[in-house]
Amino acid sequence: MEPTAQENHVMLWRHRRGVIDLSRRAAIMGILNVTPDSFSDGGRYYDAEIACDHALQMIAEGAAIIDVGGESTRPGAAPVAEEAEILRVVPVIERLRAASDVVISIDTSKAAVAGAAVAAGADIINDVTALRGDPRMPVVAASSGAGVILMHMKGRPQTMQEIPQYDDVVGEVGEFLRQQIGAAVASGIDPMCVALDPGIGFGKSHEHNRMLIKATNTFCSLGRPLVLGISRKSFLSWAADAPQVADRLWAGVATTCMGRELGARVFRVHDVRPHVEAVRMTEAIIDGVAEQ
Repeated sequence: MEPTAQENHVMLWRHRRGVIDLSRRAAIMGILNVTPDSFSDGGRYYDAEIACDHALQMIAEGAAIIDVGGESTRPGAAPVAEEAEILRVVPVIERLRAASDVVISIDTSKAAVAGAAVAAGADIINDVTALRGDPRMPVVAASSGAGVILMHMKGRPQTMQEIPQYDDVVGEVGEFLRQQIGAAVASGIDPMCVALDPGIGFGKSHEHNRMLIKATNTFCSLGRPLVLGISRKSFLSWAADAPQVADRLWAGVATTCMGRELGARVFRVHDVRPHVEAVRMTEAIIDGVAEQ
């Protein structure tokens, strides 16, 4: 039988400095793009001081994790040299770690960037290639003791949205995630450090995205925390009247609520407060108790 959110089974996610208990309360991961070209906020937080101030604001609004990224992975995005990526993210992570004890995630597929980020204070490695993009990444992840997010992506950001095709998107993504758990563990990564992400919008059509979200509890049956990153993505304009990025907030909040009811435990978002309030209300309904 597939697990449901109501079962409240123990769900722990280990990272470099401790453990996040996701058994009853989901974690909101605030997105901090220190890039000039991210699809929704490119350039706004390019300065390290401004970026840190924004991260502190997200923490005040309820973010349990801050996900720092120095390379855009939007469809068609060009790759960034690892030296440039390090120069973008490390000053922000150092400043944020000095200012807060929040859990910090580094959004990168490069081992050198991940290593530099962990040395600067990052706790989690969020890799859109599921440790496959750089052969050195599994070693960095295992030796650091960092949490890892293994995400499914079909193709590369430059080409992933060019008519993506699957015979069985739910089955194929689920099997990929299962195999990558095994590969991570075989590389020496503690299975308790692993979280999974079906990769909404990464090489998927709107229909693929819909089917993956609907199958959230199927992916939860793999036994590791499920991360959903849907905030501001074009998929949200599929059913809602939200052609512009700025119009997609409430469709994203609705999807977060549904994802939590189906068992997802981490939500990667731009607008922290609305998602925190919505997910806590969802959990109060699921559990019958509201924390004051």
